Order: sequence, then C-alpha cells, then structure tokens
Amino acid sequence: MGGNGDSRLLKILHIDPERNWGGGEAQVFGLLTYLSRKGHHNVLVAHPNGALFERCRELNLKFRPFSMRNDLDLRAVPALRRLIHAEDFDIVHFHTKRAHALSLWLPRTKTRPKYVVTRRMDYPERRGWYSHWLYNKRVDGVVVISQAIGDLLAQAGVDRPKIRRISSGVDPERFKDDCSRRDGSNRVKTIGCIAGLEARKGQRFLLEAAASLKAQGFKLQYQLAGDGPLRPELENHATRLGLGDEVSFLGFVADPMVFLAAIDLFVMPSLFEGLGVAVLEAMAAGKPVIATRVGGLTESVIDGATGILVAPSDAAALASAIAKLARAPTLAAEMGRRGRERVLQHFTLEHMARQNESYYYELLS
Repeated sequence: MGGNGDSRLLKILHIDPERNWGGGEAQVFGLLTYLSRKGHHNVLVAHPNGALFERCRELNLKFRPFSMRNDLDLRAVPALRRLIHAEDFDIVHFHTKRAHALSLWLPRTKTRPKYVVTRRMDYPERRGWYSHWLYNKRVDGVVVISQAIGDLLAQAGVDRPKIRRISSGVDPERFKDDCSRRDGSNRVKTIGCIAGLEARKGQRFLLEAAASLKAQGFKLQYQLAGDGPLRPELENHATRLGLGDEVSFLGFVADPMVFLAAIDLFVMPSLFEGLGVAVLEAMAAGKPVIATRVGGLTESVIDGATGILVAPSDAAALASAIAKLARAPTLAAEMGRRGRERVLQHFTLEHMARQNESYYYELLS
C-alpha cells in the first residue's frame, strides 16, 4: 500500500483549526477522502463551524471540534495530549501554519507519532531559534506545495532533507465538461480571474491591461470572481479607467466550474503565489492561462506551452499576452488542451494524496 511496499494501515490525526482558509480545505478533504477509501484510521480535529468539518461528515472519520484564535492559543493542548496518548497515532499531520506551533507541546516517543506539517503560503519565514527548533527539531517532515515555498523555508534555515514537495491537486473530472468553448468557436472574448480581492493578487494590473487593450480596439469582457478588502477600490479603479461596461465583479463564486465554463482565457496576475489552485482548475477545464512569473505559478504553467508567464506588476506585459492569444485562437485552444494534459499527469488530488501517504510510510520506516 505504501510507496515503500508497507501495507500496514495507519492511524493518523489531522489537525486543522481554521474556519475558512480557501483552497486548502479542498486539499485536506481530498487527502482524507483518499485515506479513508484506503482503510486508514483517521481522526480529524477541526473547527466545528468550518467548511472542512462539514464536508468530512460523509467520510468514515472520527471528529473532534477544535479552534485556535492565533499561534499562541494553547487552550486545546491538554485535550490533544490526552487524545494522542489514548489513540497511539502513527502520524500527526498539522495542515495549517497556525497549527504548526502545537507540535512544540504535544507528546511523542523516539519512534511515534511522526509529526508532519504542511506549508501552503509563500510568505518568508523568519530565521531564528523558533523556526529552527520547530521545523528542524520538533517535526519530522515539512510538506510544501511548491519548490518556491521550500526555497523560502531553506533560506530561513530549515534543513533541506526535512522538506518534501507535494504539489496541490484538483479533480480533473469535475471540469471535464468545461473543456469546450461556449459558442463552439475558439475566439477569446471573455477573460476571467478567480482570486481574493487583495493587493497580493494583482487585479489592479489586470484592470490597467484591460484599459490598454480597449484603447487598442480590442472588444473583450472581464469577469473578476472573488471578494475581499480591495473590492471598493478596484471597482472605483475600473470606473476611472472607463471599464464600466467591460468589467464585472462577481463576488464570491461557490462553484468554479460554472465560472470557468463562461470564460475563454484565465488570468492570474498575482504578486505572490504559493502554487495557485485556481490556475490548476482553469487548466483542468481546458482554459489557456496567463500568469505572473512568481512562486509556484512557474511550476504549474509551462511558458509557451500551457500558457504565458509574464513579469509581476507589469500591466503592459499582461496586455501583450492577452492580445497575443486574442489574435491567435488556435494557439489559445492548443494551450488549453496541453494545460489539461499537464493537470492529468501531475496535479490531481489522487496524485497529491498518494504522495502524502507514501511520505507517511517513508517517515515511519
């Protein structure tokens, strides 16, 4: 069953105190679905009002309600210590950065449980005694969803052998029916972006690119899905740029499949990005992708093959890339096809879950 030939079923404690943390919930749910199907004994300690807790009710899991206000909130430590002593887990997996600090206070012997943390965000880690003790001494493995995040941790002093890259994944079958154009043609008419409306996602530069393209005579529509603190500012910016008829702010979109079926080209103008699950979903739906050359986006998008990579904070480069695919619909369609193939080969939830399972066995051996 395991990657090293081990067939023993495992007892795994999963800790996720966040109520709502975006795409990471889908990754943990996918992992738990796979592990449950394989027969492993899973216990989920999660926020009782969180999306993950609710989604996992259909799985064969044991549940424990749990939440943390911040990294220093240690109220639940005594209960977790009792649970670990009682259940004799093989693996304790901390799925969010907020939960990582708990490993400093939980019990272990020389062999079990093995502590694994997952790091999804690409912000720098501060070098110092805390990160050294936490990641090099206290936990046994640090899963990162992209090489870019692994490099940031290594720069902060985390030992390279402790770092294991396991990319996020998506379920490509959910997007299978979205791979054809809405009107049967390949023309690029509608540009889409799904991301929180915050500075690090770079939508301001997409709006400026849209204004430039409008001035050049392109007749394109832009769908911006997502919500966040910058929404009023971005809406005002679109109005100032004269894009009132071209740009629609859709707010939170519950079903990305519906959104992706309505667009022809996906743009991710991020200034920072851990990996970009939204990009993987767009690729799974057969959409060509334009993304910035930052973080894990350089690992998911192959420049010139599955999409186009441009410099961050560069509206002119975004406009040029959009114009290129708008003028070459056959190229856009080919990039979309290759993007879906790449997801099928490297970025499925099944692939992600299998790699985590194999890593568990490797740590235990």
